[in-house]
Amino acid sequence: MSSNLAIKLRSGTQQAHTSAENVGFMKCFLKGVVDRDCFAKFLGNLYYVYSELEAAIESHVNHPVISAVYFPELNRHASLEKDMVFYYGDEWRKQVTPSAAAQTYIARIREVSASAPALLLGHAYTRYMGDLSGGQMLQKVAQSALKLSGYEGTSFYNFEQIPDKKAFKDKYRQALNALPIDDAIAQRIVAEANNAFQFNLQMAQELEGSLIKALGQVLFNSLTRSQNPGSTETAVAN
Repeated sequence: MSSNLAIKLRSGTQQAHTSAENVGFMKCFLKGVVDRDCFAKFLGNLYYVYSELEAAIESHVNHPVISAVYFPELNRHASLEKDMVFYYGDEWRKQVTPSAAAQTYIARIREVSASAPALLLGHAYTRYMGDLSGGQMLQKVAQSALKLSGYEGTSFYNFEQIPDKKAFKDKYRQALNALPIDDAIAQRIVAEANNAFQFNLQMAQELEGSLIKALGQVLFNSLTRSQNPGSTETAVAN
């Protein structure tokens, strides 16, 4: 029995993908306008989310569904730690705490981990497939906009252990498609992936106030007026 889970995830999250790209913070980012402080806060939230997600996945490494799609080379929390040191210094833990939206996201990961571990795949798919696809473009934007040299401050986007991203994404999708799960579980994983998109959207929305302060309302409005068709949908397909 094959679940075709990757196919279901892709079609079942397309709308959420487009919504996520039309949050003001991401629209500005995609147009090359990045505020250093907002970007550092964005990465700080991701540090706490990934730490929670990766600990949850590792705690279920013997679970039949999780073990089939367990790729520790995807882990991001160590890379995000490097970014935190870059932006905030060695004492960064005293300055960086998860925002309200990040705390809600973390609480959901804990809840799923305790009650239905297979649903963690919805979170893993949403984050890692996006990071491996659109993330590479976002890294270039941040490096250019913030005048960063090398991977300083953008380690998050740098998958050192995955030199061929396209080949890896194909392998990851094949592993998802081959999972021996029934349609009901597959649908729950897709629903959880949409939850993950919503949490990510809320974390980006939280940053809008700081971004408007940094850019000014007029510039922010002009950058966010048009609707994006959803560019990472095509990126994820590659």
